[in-house]
Amino acid sequence: MRASSSIDSRSFDVPSTEGIKYAGSKLRLIPYILHLAEPLGAKSVLDAFAGTTRVSQAFAKRGYKVICNDIAVWSEVFGTCYLLNKKRPEEYQPLIEHLNSLPPTDGWFTKHYGGEPNNGCSIQRDGLKKPWQIHNTRKLDSIRQEIENLPLSQVEKAVALTSLILALDQVDNTLGHFASYLKNWSSRSYHPLVLKVPKLFISSEKHEVHRKDIFDLLPQVSTDLAYLDPPYGSNNKKMPPSRVRYASYYHLWTTICLYDNPPLFGKAMRRKDSSDKSSASLFEEFRKNEKGRFIAVETIERLVKEVNARWVILSYSSGGRATAEELNEVLKGSGTLLDVLELRYRKNVMAEMRWTNEWVNDSEEPNREFLFLIEK
Repeated sequence: MRASSSIDSRSFDVPSTEGIKYAGSKLRLIPYILHLAEPLGAKSVLDAFAGTTRVSQAFAKRGYKVICNDIAVWSEVFGTCYLLNKKRPEEYQPLIEHLNSLPPTDGWFTKHYGGEPNNGCSIQRDGLKKPWQIHNTRKLDSIRQEIENLPLSQVEKAVALTSLILALDQVDNTLGHFASYLKNWSSRSYHPLVLKVPKLFISSEKHEVHRKDIFDLLPQVSTDLAYLDPPYGSNNKKMPPSRVRYASYYHLWTTICLYDNPPLFGKAMRRKDSSDKSSASLFEEFRKNEKGRFIAVETIERLVKEVNARWVILSYSSGGRATAEELNEVLKGSGTLLDVLELRYRKNVMAEMRWTNEWVNDSEEPNREFLFLIEK
């Protein structure tokens, strides 16, 4: 096992990244991911479950060639915005100023997601709570239609959509997702929607952005390093067997990107295609198969074995479906475990595990995130 020195994230030089509020955000892990990666000498990285693309952004700014992938369309938009951009940020300023200058209109988003202030209460006449105040959904309606009307390139459209999503994230009435909304309007929801040019950068590398099921992508790509952050099947046995957090939690970003006015259901007015039955993920499947193994564990095992990379950094949470013993068997059978780092969120400290069984024997403490460095 590779010995490594203690890390202090406050002193570690970490590239700045940009993103939305996200339950799966790895913002606090980026210093430690880079700490594990940099001594390897890798030149290319697969970020297989990119989410808000913060990890992809960090790797790209460090000079790696990045292959960015996620099944979410809004993640593809973020990846296109940050990784494929070849213009200086100021070149987008006229576009953003134009979008900000548009007069508000009543449209589809206002009809379904806009609410009146109601003396501080977000519950409307239809009995539903709303994620945005109506003054901002009216801006959303006009801006989103204009983005569709303008003759924008793929990257220009991604920059405009990213700017819109980042702005909406700053005035929402949520706890960070769209599965439910706050009863009383948040203070930020009263602020006006104002778009800004995203924090863009120009990279000399030819990055790739994909929106594919990871097992469809793996045969097509080869990198020195793979960062794997699969969604975690919850260890809450009361949770429905096919519960998919990310498809349902961020359904509104999907709708804003696709602009498809989908059928809706439920109190949160979710897209029907984000329902638990429609969006099942093997990584979040907590049931056992006929062999008595958790399906989520076998899926992680397949993932690590099939990824075409010399090194793998795997993120996993103590709140995930896999037990420590089962995951440890997967890691032992997939290559040489070089290092294990763990972050205890309640204490907000990073510790190093020098032996494989250390993390297994101390696995019951909640709210811990692990980083496993594996050489295949």
